[in-house]
Amino acid sequence: MFQVPEETAIRPAMAIEAMHAYSLVHDDLPCMDDDDFRRGQPTVHKKWDEATAVLAGDALQALAFELALHPYGKFGEEKSTVGSDTQRAHFAFMLAMSAGNGGMVKGQALDIAAENAKEPLSLDDILDLQAHKTGKLIELPCLVGPYFTNIPDLADHHSTERMGLYGHKIGLAFQIADDILDVEGDAATVGKAVGKDAGAGKATFVSHLGLDGAKRRAQELVTEAIECLSIYGDEAETLREAARFVISRQS
Repeated sequence: MFQVPEETAIRPAMAIEAMHAYSLVHDDLPCMDDDDFRRGQPTVHKKWDEATAVLAGDALQALAFELALHPYGKFGEEKSTVGSDTQRAHFAFMLAMSAGNGGMVKGQALDIAAENAKEPLSLDDILDLQAHKTGKLIELPCLVGPYFTNIPDLADHHSTERMGLYGHKIGLAFQIADDILDVEGDAATVGKAVGKDAGAGKATFVSHLGLDGAKRRAQELVTEAIECLSIYGDEAETLREAARFVISRQS
């Protein structure tokens, strides 16, 4: 859609996925969400041990920045194909901001603090928490296209704003869908324990909006996300399908 060559896009994509994988490994730890299964498979600390899970997550985070800053799209190349030095450095900065204290880690800290709070989180509190914990790392890949494109008309702030808003909305819809699956899903299909939020008395989108209200809000967000893509025509169809999948998934 933004006509970014594969050799330019591959390492930023791998960097984001490495950061995402690290977050899941650490999120499953007993000191965090304490999950034994992820997509139907034993989590890293259950299959091996906690020390291995911590180190695996650390290694994946380091790998993310190695990939973000690497100048070659393919191994063995001698000519830079992944943007300029400035572009790669700024992308690494964006990755750090999305994953660190201004993004995912902040959201996780808010989530942990909420478990011991005297009062359940308000809906606004949940929106803030999830915008950081889930949203920031979903927004980032949506910005890579306009950031690395060489086509001026596609690199302007309007494209960046539209794609960032698209990512924000599907990130929020994704979390609402997660809350719905925690109520309606079964562990075998979802691939992890369900009913944990209600069992812990945790405030969620479902507890605030009701099950039907949460489903309506998720659908509204997907519709709004798709509207952000209107100027891109048929080239954005894959992103439209991705937005619809966010709330139709069963795991």
